[in-house]
Amino acid sequence: MAYITGNRTHTAPIGQRLADLRTTALQAYSNWRIYRTTLSELQDLSLREMTDLGINPSMIKRIALEAAYGKNA
Repeated sequence: MAYITGNRTHTAPIGQRLADLRTTALQAYSNWRIYRTTLSELQDLSLREMTDLGINPSMIKRIALEAAYGKNA
């Protein structure tokens, strides 16, 4: 029977890990705000305005996700 063990030989200092965590959290919040703003603005459009833009109401959530998180969201 084989066993695998992993040993970390080098880790980033705690200050760097906290800074990275903060950066990640700020980016996630920023993306979420973009999603919510886009979603809200699209939901406020009338059916005629959406038709003029070539948007179906069923596409609103996907469009907001792409705006915030990119094409692969």
